[in-house]
Amino acid sequence: MHKAIARTSAEDIRQQLAARIISGELAPGTPLDETGLATEFAVSRTPIREALRLLAASGLVDQKPHARALVAKPDDSKLAGMFAVMAHLEALCAGLSATEMTAAERDGLDSLHAHMAGVVHAGNELAYAQANDDFHNAIYDGAHNAYLSEITRTTRQRLQPFRRAQFHALQRLSRSHREHGLILEAILQGNRGEAEKAMSSHIAIVEDVYHRLMQE
Repeated sequence: MHKAIARTSAEDIRQQLAARIISGELAPGTPLDETGLATEFAVSRTPIREALRLLAASGLVDQKPHARALVAKPDDSKLAGMFAVMAHLEALCAGLSATEMTAAERDGLDSLHAHMAGVVHAGNELAYAQANDDFHNAIYDGAHNAYLSEITRTTRQRLQPFRRAQFHALQRLSRSHREHGLILEAILQGNRGEAEKAMSSHIAIVEDVYHRLMQE
């Protein structure tokens, strides 16, 4: 009896390509060739087309009729709008966390920030990027609003390739950590207004760093 051969599904392919886009391995504007991807994943072009359709639906890929799919690269105006919405959503999460986080969640956020100090000292960009995601995710969860958490994470995914680029900037890890410290302090003090202000400022700095890197 022949053993069934496991096949890579469109969802598996979508997840792998999404991870590459979010990490920056596939840069904005990179063409996604169906034939090349079919060869890489050892599948027909059908699941590749479906995976690209799903990625386009999530905004990570630009796909137009009779044209090659590209990793999404929004123009300056659209990107600015995305950052503006991100700032509002994350500020709302931070503000709610200041009033809604449990004592255990506050301790967890404090411990994570302390751990990140060591990552900054080591200069490990990859480890800091992951810890940075964990820090922000803890704040989304701490808001205790499932719908807000969902739409904030979705928006973050769209912006992730542009947000992660910031860590290539000189001394960005230490500065990001200091910005997180201000957010953390406001949350631990239960100061909703200051938490919102600190988070909004943090996202604005991330956007500014990204644009300066692109100009360089």
